[in-house]
Amino acid sequence: MNLPPLTQRFVLHFGEMGSRWGINRTVGQIYALLYVSAKPLNADEVGEALGFSRSNVSMGLKELQSWNLVRLIHQPNDRREYFQAPEDVWAIFRTLAAERRKREIDPTLSMLRDALMEQPSVAEDIHAQERMRQMHSFIELMTDWLDDVQKMDSSTLATLMQMGAKVQKFLEIKDRVKQVFVGSKPETVTRPFSSQPPSPATPPMAMAVDPTQAPEPLTDTPSTTTTPSTGDPYGPL
Repeated sequence: MNLPPLTQRFVLHFGEMGSRWGINRTVGQIYALLYVSAKPLNADEVGEALGFSRSNVSMGLKELQSWNLVRLIHQPNDRREYFQAPEDVWAIFRTLAAERRKREIDPTLSMLRDALMEQPSVAEDIHAQERMRQMHSFIELMTDWLDDVQKMDSSTLATLMQMGAKVQKFLEIKDRVKQVFVGSKPETVTRPFSSQPPSPATPPMAMAVDPTQAPEPLTDTPSTTTTPSTGDPYGPL
């Protein structure tokens, strides 16, 4: 390899880890080199830096393109193709999650959905279907969470990851508050059963009225007392 010591160490490690992640050593080293490179590289530069043949570099780049882990770049006045890895590590995480879901999780969910629609008649199959139902519920829950993660921008996702155990503490506080409010509901007072219907409340004014007596007729009462007229308004002189 024609690489600086630290870069070479990083590239070699990714090659060793590639087999554990389901990719070959060549693809892992090519991706590691493009990730730490300060500029886009073409196939000849990748082969020279890693000591790979042109055919191995070409197949490795096609594999990385199928995973959407590298992007193709064209330079002015240069007919060669250059490649660069995304700089945002959160974008890389979202890409890997989406690609692994498409390749591994979605086929599994499809198989589980078909299995859950069957009507098993053997006890062993009934037990197996119930276990499949549990797996299906778990995978669907995780995929729903991944869908929400894919919609987040990088800064929001980083903040969520940095919260760590604070999320658990928040959920515990929420449960405590819920218990307080649920436990403080007013108790319902149960009255003894009575066969007699409740008597309507008597208005205060109606208490002084005797319903057996007829109301007295209303009469006009003169406001002043008049003196009988003597015929002569001035009297005897």
